[in-house]
Amino acid sequence: MDADEAVRLRRAIQRLARQFNTSATDEGLTPTQASVLGLVVGRGPVGLPELVRLEHINPTMLSRVVGKLDEDGLVDRTPDPGDLRSVTLAVTDKGRRVHERIKAQRAAAVSHAAGKLPAEEHDALIAALGSLEHLAEELSSG
Repeated sequence: MDADEAVRLRRAIQRLARQFNTSATDEGLTPTQASVLGLVVGRGPVGLPELVRLEHINPTMLSRVVGKLDEDGLVDRTPDPGDLRSVTLAVTDKGRRVHERIKAQRAAAVSHAAGKLPAEEHDALIAALGSLEHLAEELSSG
């Protein structure tokens, strides 16, 4: 991939991300809060060090995000009996419902937009899913 193609891909992904972030704000969450909630739903119960690693944010910021999610009743914090400085996060029923609404809203938006694409572009997009997933893995692994 040449530099111009890489820039086009990055810009397209950034535009998509901004549009997806709207569904989080509709639920009263910042994009980071929605992302952390999604990680807790998908991987929970989960400890803060793993969330720092997965979300690529500093521990102070994560602490604020988790505090807000806890305050809103979306996650439960449980002290780790082996290390009282550590906590484990688990999603609450309310948190799962919020996450499901965000996920459904995002899926509906993508399905609607993809349905407007010409058939060959739609098919090319579907064919590229595996490559996009692998690219995301490569980027996150450093």
